[in-house]
Amino acid sequence: MKKQSPLLRVWELGKQEHGGLIFAIVCTLTGVALGMLPYYAAAQMIIGLLAGERELSVYLPWLGIALAGYAARTLLYNLALSRSHRATFSILKSIRQRILEKLPRLSLGTVMDMSSGKMKQIIVDQVEGMETTLAHLLPELTANIAGPVLILIYMFALDWRMALLSLVTIPVGMVFMMSIMGTYAKDYEGAVRTTQEMNGTIVEYIGGIEVIKAFNQGRTSYARFTDRVKANAQYYYDWMKRCQFRMSMGYAIVPATLITILPAGWLMYRSRSLPVETFITSVILSLGVAGPLLAAMNFVDTLAQVNTTVETVDGLLQAPEQHHAEDTAEISGNDIVLSHVSFGYHADKNILKDVSLSIPAGSMTALVGPSGSGKSTIAKLIAGFWDAEQGSVSIGGTEERRIPLAQLYERIAFVSQDNYLFDDTIRENIRMGRLSATDREVEEAAEAAGCGGFIRALEHGYETKVGGGGAHLSGGERQRIAIARAMLKDAPIVILDEATAYIDPENEAVIQRGIARLVQGKTVIVIAHRLSTITDADQIVVVKDGQIEAAGTHEALRKTCPLYESMWQAHIGAKDGDVR
Repeated sequence: MKKQSPLLRVWELGKQEHGGLIFAIVCTLTGVALGMLPYYAAAQMIIGLLAGERELSVYLPWLGIALAGYAARTLLYNLALSRSHRATFSILKSIRQRILEKLPRLSLGTVMDMSSGKMKQIIVDQVEGMETTLAHLLPELTANIAGPVLILIYMFALDWRMALLSLVTIPVGMVFMMSIMGTYAKDYEGAVRTTQEMNGTIVEYIGGIEVIKAFNQGRTSYARFTDRVKANAQYYYDWMKRCQFRMSMGYAIVPATLITILPAGWLMYRSRSLPVETFITSVILSLGVAGPLLAAMNFVDTLAQVNTTVETVDGLLQAPEQHHAEDTAEISGNDIVLSHVSFGYHADKNILKDVSLSIPAGSMTALVGPSGSGKSTIAKLIAGFWDAEQGSVSIGGTEERRIPLAQLYERIAFVSQDNYLFDDTIRENIRMGRLSATDREVEEAAEAAGCGGFIRALEHGYETKVGGGGAHLSGGERQRIAIARAMLKDAPIVILDEATAYIDPENEAVIQRGIARLVQGKTVIVIAHRLSTITDADQIVVVKDGQIEAAGTHEALRKTCPLYESMWQAHIGAKDGDVR
């Protein structure tokens, strides 16, 4: 399949503003045509002066024509730029909205594979980079190419020899410039890559500053940070150094049209094969050929950059989505069945291997096992964060792909050990679980989650701003608010993925009592690092190396599953402070 031109793709992305962009191009072409009038008027006045004409009245009309042409060109050019900019900013807004609308439709794995620094560069920097292409390239490149073309057509009509002489220096200078363009796309792609690496390192450094200070790793972490910044600067320095001489030669040679047209034209004039009027007019017009072409060459950078930019943005916009049915599904119950599920975040390795599991409605099922065994992956597959590559996941007898994602997410409340809080009040962060909840319902959920006490102790109580990501609260406080949010959602299926990881034993007991009270009749899936908190679970599933090792009650597994028994003994030893 033939690859689509990046310019055509940009044109497609901006289809809602085609009218504005076409209007800008028409204004530009009209302005270019009128902009030739000053050149012609100047030539006629010089011819008059050489002929000895001294009457001011002879020159005033030409001055008026030149001024009118210049004014019209300036007015139409500014009108074109104004219209193209309005259209462009509307298009950039639309592209960003499309990206942000796309992200929730992608699998969580696709999003997690992209660092926040790279995401920021795509949405902010690279989309902004299209501004030059849309707002300037279309009207300005049109003007800079159309102007010289019209001038050359007129020069060929005057004298084909002078027209050809005015072009001699252009291909010579272009040879130097095109030698740079041959590798420009590859060089620019490298520049994008090194900038993304730098952005990712900066975000990581700032996000991990607390850990860096706590473990006295400032020297090492800062060195990695500065190395990336220096590598980025060095890349651009080396790139510009390679291009400088050839670019300078190109800019020096291309506009030097008088080197050929003056001496050759003078010889033709002396030999009486070229009228003086044509000679002077050609000299004047030749000065208007190279300048616009050089300005057009400035857009070669943009054209090369567009390819990389469009590929990156389009790669996100056209990334595979989770394909679920659009019509509301009939779901009879909240039992969950995984049938021969195999799954891996990347195609080269499966984390889950032929997993089959049945979770009865209204029961509490705990997933336990060594770190990296696949517990969280099972929970996230059930929650619809990914779709099973092989096998199926069903809720109430309906395969998840037949359930619209919005309906699936409404049915499940998911709390992990890493929860995000928005830079808003505690009340509104909890209310995110159910936007229609009253203040009383929010506070009841907070009390049940064991966070009512610390919230009331704050100066502004429930109206306290938590900061970006909940930065003003401790890890345990953030976790309890996230649990309260999930409780308020009142979904029939609740998944707690290490949800009490940051909670102290006293508050964990409060939360466990609250969960027991609020999840009655619901299907609950718990991943817990403290086995003592799930001994009363209806079913404990032991996961090892992506497979189900065993399933049963606490007492049964202690007798029949050596792995579970060893985990239990390790847990009891850790609780008792036993050092082995």
